[in-house]
Amino acid sequence: MKLALFEPDIPQNTGAMMRLCACLNVPMDIIEPCGFILSDKNLRRVGMDYLDHLTLTRHLNWEAFKTATTRNRLVLLSTKSKASFLNFSFSANDILITGRESAGVPNYVRQQCEADIRIPMITGVRSLNIAHAATIVLSEALRQTNGFPKT
Repeated sequence: MKLALFEPDIPQNTGAMMRLCACLNVPMDIIEPCGFILSDKNLRRVGMDYLDHLTLTRHLNWEAFKTATTRNRLVLLSTKSKASFLNFSFSANDILITGRESAGVPNYVRQQCEADIRIPMITGVRSLNIAHAATIVLSEALRQTNGFPKT
């Protein structure tokens, strides 16, 4: 299981997801370009010393990411999806992908993902914070695949 961030915009959200992955021992991929410099002090402030426990792979662009992840199922988290994550069967080799906070993902990314899922929400609201959404879906994926760290 991995979490991949497609061209993230907000360093605080990225830092929160880095901390999430570090605590749960889930590798993270960042697909650049980012909307900020990855050494941003806000990212460090949010991630704190947890980032020392993170397995992070940076990719220059979507094509480089795709080349490096040919044996994984790509699962897009999207408010545009019709399928609920509650009815989805996760696999241990899935890569959960979040889009840009400002724009989601372009169609070429959506088309190359094997699945796209959403979190059910009430009518009239736009979306959850991306770090919260990643936490909700990643937790269910780890539960289904018995992937939580052993304590």
